[in-house]
Amino acid sequence: MPVAGLDPWAEAFAESARLQTRAPVPPEPAPYVVATNRRVGYFLERFTGSRREVVAQWFGRSGRYLGMIREVLRRHGLPEDLAYTAMIESGFDPLAVSRAGATGLWQFMASTARRYGLRVDRWADERFDPERATVAAAAYLRDLHLQFGSWLLAQAAYNAGEMAVARAVQRTGSTDFWAIASTAQLSQETKDFVPAIQAATLLGRDPVRYGFEVGGSADPNTVRVTVPPATSLRQLARATGIPSDTLQALNPVLVRGVTPPGASWQLSIPRDRRDRVLAALAPRPPTRLAQRRASAPERVGATSRASTAAAVHVVRSNDTVTAIARRYGVSIADLVRWNGLDVPDRIHPGDRLRVADLR
Repeated sequence: MPVAGLDPWAEAFAESARLQTRAPVPPEPAPYVVATNRRVGYFLERFTGSRREVVAQWFGRSGRYLGMIREVLRRHGLPEDLAYTAMIESGFDPLAVSRAGATGLWQFMASTARRYGLRVDRWADERFDPERATVAAAAYLRDLHLQFGSWLLAQAAYNAGEMAVARAVQRTGSTDFWAIASTAQLSQETKDFVPAIQAATLLGRDPVRYGFEVGGSADPNTVRVTVPPATSLRQLARATGIPSDTLQALNPVLVRGVTPPGASWQLSIPRDRRDRVLAALAPRPPTRLAQRRASAPERVGATSRASTAAAVHVVRSNDTVTAIARRYGVSIADLVRWNGLDVPDRIHPGDRLRVADLR
């Protein structure tokens, strides 16, 4: 019985509006079903037999990335079993590069990587960043599943490309991967790719049963710090005592060993060196020479020409950009910008560097 004084139609409308404004519940991911057929059995036997040593290496690396990959897949509403796509793509090697140029944990080609938001240019290649590449791969697999309505066709398209799979579907009139794979409409590589992932998924669901051990773990001993544009890893290593090879290994995205110019960058460093890195990056007080120059009255004519000359440093042997910046009380980023240095380390004796803002 309606409550006196209330309009039941208004109440119903208000309740409908409340329901529409509630946060949508993420849809349950379509399940990833592993087939029990001859092709999957072939790869399962191969991975536990002649290829066991290689597969053991894959599992040995997997622990560093599986937790992160599964979390990203969950966040995108995708089945966690899709993680084993990366096992077949790269063996969980974030530095893998194929003969065709596919790169990283998820073996992205540059064009697809850029389409899904990864930076690939002369300064940085985010295909080498496991987490960013995983986010891109999750988005790509989601889109492929929306297009084909099947995880197996989505994985086939991840390998062969959307157009190749779309043509195969059109020519065969089927959306069943196994039926299409029995024809000549897909390459042998793609026909093998999907059952190999299915076999890897079976192994990943119960590695102990098959005699494999998941090794490694996400490295808790690293942290990210914000560094200025055009920060040289080699110079930072020199200033902090961190081996240059360590910094490069922690930041494989930086293909030239220098952070991109024009914007700050999140750099991965050993956690126990954080304070030393922050101290090295802190602004330096100007030297007495720089203070005298800043406080001296500006003159005209010959004095102006002398000031301009004093604002130029002639590079000597053993000079570094870091040392020059410290000497004149300026930042490395400004020194790089004023002199248009693509790579800060690339200075030579006799070079003339501007060491003050002459505006």
